[in-house]
Amino acid sequence: MIRIGDMIPGFSLKDQENKVFESKELKGKKMLLSFHPLAWTPVCTNQMKSLEANMETLSKFNAVPLGFSIDHPFCKGAWAKDMGIESVRLLCDFWPHGGYAQKLGIFREKDGISERANIIVNEEGKVLFVKIYPIPELPDMQEIIDFLE
Repeated sequence: MIRIGDMIPGFSLKDQENKVFESKELKGKKMLLSFHPLAWTPVCTNQMKSLEANMETLSKFNAVPLGFSIDHPFCKGAWAKDMGIESVRLLCDFWPHGGYAQKLGIFREKDGISERANIIVNEEGKVLFVKIYPIPELPDMQEIIDFLE
């Protein structure tokens, strides 16, 4: 599993608008990689809404939140519209199925989903923070803000 001090592997994934997004686009920025198991579920919905609601606060720390799950871009697009997500990129670790979560060691093979996790990466791609949450638990955004402070 990815650990503090590791360099994250780069990624190229489609977002909720079916556009390819590459990690190198955020060179010089911190990233909050927020993994959620599945779109359209209550805790995942609240997790992504929390990213959107805290976008401005995160930007004060030069951090960009990104939501990751194994869902297809068209699923993520409908879900983003339903939730009112306008700023946060919701990235699709769809094919190969959970491939990026697997590279990070946070894919739940028996369930076919990622862990619920938050990973903070510095401007050079080095992992500063990793936390795996129980699947039914909503990650505490204040914990992330406190860490960035």
